[in-house]
Amino acid sequence: MTKKISESEKKKEDWMNSKWRPMMGWMYMVVCTMDFIGFPVLWSLLQSMSHGQVSSQWQPLTLQGAGLFHIAMGAVLGLAAYGRTQEKLNGANNGGIQMPSNAGTTYVPPGQGQVNVNNQPGYSQPQTNFGGGFNGTSASDFNQPVSVTVGFGGKSAPPSAPQPLI
Repeated sequence: MTKKISESEKKKEDWMNSKWRPMMGWMYMVVCTMDFIGFPVLWSLLQSMSHGQVSSQWQPLTLQGAGLFHIAMGAVLGLAAYGRTQEKLNGANNGGIQMPSNAGTTYVPPGQGQVNVNNQPGYSQPQTNFGGGFNGTSASDFNQPVSVTVGFGGKSAPPSAPQPLI
């Protein structure tokens, strides 16, 4: 016997699965804003209203414990972004958004050929002639052989500075 799931049950389950990544980012943004901007201002106002002067500085709560909160949130958000990228590359549903057929992409699965960027909107061929370079230099000026001075131990040494004529 199979149990049919109604559309409302699917939406309830899908809401949490699809929104937890952005909610983690929003939460991190709110915590950082309050800890680095909001609470220091409120702390100074509280001190000036109660004692008449600001005698101590706000110590950010998220930086205590060697900033482990920021390290952990960076790991969670980074892994979440990586996981979502892998889901998109493997053809996961993009929140029900249907991409237009002419939308270009530069993703090519491994072993499937080369990337074609000519299908990108607003793409034009790059210029091959840029005119004169900075201070009258050209591309051929940078392909000159450079003499390398070897110092003690076989390591490269900086070239000697030009000496003035006396």
